[in-house]
Amino acid sequence: MLKQWWQVLLSTLAAFIGVQTEQNRLKDFQTSSPVPFIVMGILLAIAFVLGLLLIVSQVVG
Repeated sequence: MLKQWWQVLLSTLAAFIGVQTEQNRLKDFQTSSPVPFIVMGILLAIAFVLGLLLIVSQVVG
């Protein structure tokens, strides 16, 4: 189970920066449910925004 979430995390991170390989993309689309990728994408987007807010608050304040 942890290995599956690790793979979802790596695939989502690769997709975020646009370096996903064709082989991994095809493997990701063979999964039965897109829900883990959607959840991971939302969590990473929230983490990204919070990280930017932290950086800006440190620079400004």
